[in-house]
Amino acid sequence: MSQFTTCTPSTMSRDEFVTTFADIYEHSPWVAEQTFDQGISAEDDTIAHLHSRMAAVMSNADKQAQLDLINAHPDLAGKAALEGTLTEASTNEQAGAGIDQCTPEEFERFTALNNAYKEKFKFPFIMAVKGSNRHQILAAFEERIHNDYDTEFERAVNEINKIAEFRLSAM
Repeated sequence: MSQFTTCTPSTMSRDEFVTTFADIYEHSPWVAEQTFDQGISAEDDTIAHLHSRMAAVMSNADKQAQLDLINAHPDLAGKAALEGTLTEASTNEQAGAGIDQCTPEEFERFTALNNAYKEKFKFPFIMAVKGSNRHQILAAFEERIHNDYDTEFERAVNEINKIAEFRLSAM
C-alpha cells in the first residue's frame, strides 16, 4: 500500500491533522475532524486506509451535510475558474483536464450545462476529472443531466470520494 510522502498522519496532533486534510473534501474540514476523532493509527499512514476511513465519514453523514459538501464544489469551467478563485487543488484538477484551454464555444457549453444542471438538481455537477479531458467531461455532463435526482446525488457523493482519493494520493 502506498504511504504518504509529505506527512505521517499517525504522528499528527488533531490540529495538524485537520489543517493538513481539511480540504481533501472541498471546504469541509468536518470530514478530517470526525476521522481524527474516531482515532488515528499507523494503518492511517497508508493512503488507501485513510481514504477509506474519510470516505466512510462522508458517506455516513446525513443528507444535509453531504449536500453542503456537494455545494462547496465549484462549477467546472465556471465563474470561480475564470476569476481565479478556485482552491489550488480544484485549479490543478481542472487544468489537468484541459478545462483552462476551452474555446469560447466550449466555455459557453459548460456555462449552459452548469446552469441547466443546477436548475434541475439544485447542486453543481460533480466529476472527478483527473484522467479526463474537456470533451469527455462535456459528454458526461450531457449524459448525466438526464438522470433523476437520487441517481445524481449518489453519483456526486461517489465522485467526491474519488476526488478525495486523488488529492490524498498527491500527498
